[in-house]
Amino acid sequence: MTEATRRERLRVETERDIRRQARALLVEHGRDAVTLRAIAREVGITAPALYRYYDSREDLLRRLAEDVCTDLAAELDADLSRIDEDDVSAQVYAVCRGFRRWALAHPQEFTLVFASTEDTLGSCGPNGDRSQVGDQFGRVFLEVAGRLIASHPLPDDLGDDDVPEELHADLAAFQQILLATVNDRGVAVDGTVLPLGAVYHITQSWVRIYGHVALEVFGRFPFAVSNPEPMFDSMLAQILGEMGF
Repeated sequence: MTEATRRERLRVETERDIRRQARALLVEHGRDAVTLRAIAREVGITAPALYRYYDSREDLLRRLAEDVCTDLAAELDADLSRIDEDDVSAQVYAVCRGFRRWALAHPQEFTLVFASTEDTLGSCGPNGDRSQVGDQFGRVFLEVAGRLIASHPLPDDLGDDDVPEELHADLAAFQQILLATVNDRGVAVDGTVLPLGAVYHITQSWVRIYGHVALEVFGRFPFAVSNPEPMFDSMLAQILGEMGF
């Protein structure tokens, strides 16, 4: 083994240890506990030495969010792999229930990726590309929802006429992202299959699902709910019902 190869291996191992310790601190104590000094202490190096691996604490948090996104995507994809590929409505339920299950089991990771006031989501798309869906739940959900709409005609009352005019430009841009997301996974669709009305409905559904999960994770329901799961499933059924299922 050459000296250069040995150094590279040690660097990779140290970087892996840094991220492992950072995530352990995040899970146990929350985002504020993820400091360079605390990580350095756990890894056994000096805080300044961490700058050989990450430009800043924010850079480390972005990479940590990327790890979280990757793990979430793998878990959702595993759920989908157990469902018949033609049963798209069952896939919608699997993705949404899987996201809720993951969020409740990983509240600190959920907070870092989905509820941070700082820019951690940018790194969750390919190479931080903001023309892509920013987080992996969004990518998987939109992909499945897009396929669902592409394979079944939408009810007439979900047409473009219901889309507020002020949102047309934003939704048109997002329509291209959604089309690319679905087409990249081998489902050929175009703007005639996913018109602005469909994109608007998918976006509203995404917001409703995310909002419910966030309220549940943070314990912010406006009244005491001993078991929010039936409410969540009822919302999913309503969303699918609005799409004609």
